Amino acid sequence: MSNLTPITVAHGDGIGPEIMEATLHILKEAGARLDIETIAIGEKVYLEGNSAGIAKSAWESLSRTKVFLKAPITTPQGGGFKSLNVTTRKMLGLYANVRPCVAYHPYVDTKHPGMNVVIVRENEEDVYGGIEHRQSNDITQCLKLISRSGSERIVRYAFEYARRNDRKKVTCFTKDNIMKITDGLFHKVFDEIAVEYPDLINEHWIVDIGAAKLADTPNAFDVVVMPNLYGDVLSDVAAQIAGSVGLAGSANIGMKYAMFEAIHGSAPRRAGQNLANPSGLLLGAVMMLVHINQEDVAERVHNAWLRTLEDGIHTYDIFAEGVSTQKVGTKEFAQAVVDRIGKLPEKFKPVVYKPRPRQNTEETVSAVAKPNKEMVGVDLFLDWTAGTPNELGKKMEQLSGDNLKLVMIGSRGTKVYPDGFPDTLTSDAWICRFMGQTDGAIVTHAQIISLLQRVTDAGFDFIKFESLCNFDGKAGFSLGQGQ
Repeated sequence: MSNLTPITVAHGDGIGPEIMEATLHILKEAGARLDIETIAIGEKVYLEGNSAGIAKSAWESLSRTKVFLKAPITTPQGGGFKSLNVTTRKMLGLYANVRPCVAYHPYVDTKHPGMNVVIVRENEEDVYGGIEHRQSNDITQCLKLISRSGSERIVRYAFEYARRNDRKKVTCFTKDNIMKITDGLFHKVFDEIAVEYPDLINEHWIVDIGAAKLADTPNAFDVVVMPNLYGDVLSDVAAQIAGSVGLAGSANIGMKYAMFEAIHGSAPRRAGQNLANPSGLLLGAVMMLVHINQEDVAERVHNAWLRTLEDGIHTYDIFAEGVSTQKVGTKEFAQAVVDRIGKLPEKFKPVVYKPRPRQNTEETVSAVAKPNKEMVGVDLFLDWTAGTPNELGKKMEQLSGDNLKLVMIGSRGTKVYPDGFPDTLTSDAWICRFMGQTDGAIVTHAQIISLLQRVTDAGFDFIKFESLCNFDGKAGFSLGQGQ
């Protein structure tokens, strides 16, 4: 029986083939026990008419190996092409994106020597569902989806990662002072799960001031967990202030599958010139080796890479007079790392990787009692340009009935009727909120259908509607600004 671990490898576009060749050379010389299947993805596949950028045969390889080492790709400009990264993460259930952001002072310039922060980003939800609509001539929307199950998975992963890697603290970033329901759920789940890890410090920051603190004093943080959009932005920021986005690797972890990559792009202007720094992809590959329980090889590669940095052998992007000793190309840098396999860094702390616990492939979401759900109203979205908020309000009040009454009209989330502020800027999309005639009255689907028919018969163009529900007596919807 072979002791080789099967993995799927994609060489990508731009500088991808060069840095992948360099990375695989180092892994081979370090003794990585790999059975490699190669697939084509990216620009060539897109231009063959595949809007996803990945062929069916590639999915078949991934379903066999369940481990994907991926070089950067180029997505053609223009509409009709879906992000392969997002597609892969969602198709394979890669819910956790892990990005270590480490300073390598003084060999890589940074304002934050000693920085060592890990960003753990939720990878499937939030606005990255890509659910967008044009509602009217003026208004577009993107739906932000946060689930309890998704929040639990990523928060628990962050705490487990911290414990496994001898980290001391886990910090949560959200914007739940504004998005009290979506980000509020993420924060609530964080607080619930934090109780299970009394050995770890936990804290929460509002994302804007947290981001400012991260940029100014990153040493105040250790492991930071956050929803998808914030994590995408701030992991790049953290990598750059540590020294260079080009040095950062990334792991995308799911229950059954995992993908490893550099966080930088395909840099087509640098392609084919033997210039690119393979370090980001190489450090992604180190994370892969840990994932497949080849910690011994991961240590050899990582420590050889650190020793290469210490010896001043640098590619053009981090080369600095007085610090670097030799400017080398992609191939030469890879060979320098190979030449140092078996050596330890002398100034950096040598890396030691603990065996990774066997991953639970079963769902680990906590059982939560199903709440009592009651529909108490409806938000009706209209495309309307025929007058003022007060004029629309009077027309909508005339359409009240069947135990439904108009309680508010909003524009872009701000109440404009009744008693709206006259200088509030409005648009051509409106939210008309209807509730039961008495507080807490239950509203039926039949009543909403009847309302939609009355609105249609009156000549209004409704875009969509959202049911307003209480869960165990608590509102599952936000008030309008000023309501």
